[in-house]
Amino acid sequence: MARPLQGKTALVTGASRGIGRAIAERLASDGALVAVHYGKNQAAARETVEAITGAGGGAFAIGSDLAAKDGVKTLYDAFDTAVQARTGSNRFDILVNNAAIAPFATFEDTTEAVLDEIYTVNVKSPFFITQEGAKRLNDGGRVVFISSGVVRTPFPDVAAYSALKAPLDNLVKTLGVVLGPRSITVNAVSPGATATDMGAFLQDPAMAEAVKSQQALKRIGKADDVADVVAFVASSDARWVTGQVIEASGGTTLTF
Repeated sequence: MARPLQGKTALVTGASRGIGRAIAERLASDGALVAVHYGKNQAAARETVEAITGAGGGAFAIGSDLAAKDGVKTLYDAFDTAVQARTGSNRFDILVNNAAIAPFATFEDTTEAVLDEIYTVNVKSPFFITQEGAKRLNDGGRVVFISSGVVRTPFPDVAAYSALKAPLDNLVKTLGVVLGPRSITVNAVSPGATATDMGAFLQDPAMAEAVKSQQALKRIGKADDVADVVAFVASSDARWVTGQVIEASGGTTLTF
């Protein structure tokens, strides 16, 4: 039976662990050849690739520090070389902007250096990754940003992260219009509290219960819960959905 993304190529940033890894594995299971980007943890990226290939999928790892001034150039230099060796072209179909950092720093404790790094990795890099990626994306392609529930319900302990996720939600609307004539859809998926390395605070039973008390579905989210939504917007089934922010949070803070 044909898989829905058979013959497609995807680039997932920050795919060595957490939600990014789950997305890479899901897209690969649907048939895509996946470029697994990592910032610093090459070993984790290699594990992700091995998990994908061990399950019969196709993947390769590419490294680039997106906090660096030349991070986007380094990313695409590595991508172009690797994907051309495998497909004969640097064209691809699905871009998932997942890479992000979320240092725990309150408003009072946030330094200029911390703010600049969050902005560079979480806002500036996705913007230019998409700008450069659009030159390589096939018509009918997909762009997906991973946003966050903190846009709607900010978390004071990550004040700058909460503020700097919001620009992505607006960017998808702009890019939906810009890339629409090429039938490229642009959407964001907005996770709630999810059990990953970034969500390590959920290991505190009291914190986990506090989060669940705000949810309709009463459980902590898993990376696969988010990856499945990304797989939908990356598929042909979502061909008529663009410029949208789709929340995947188990119904967090639906009511007072």
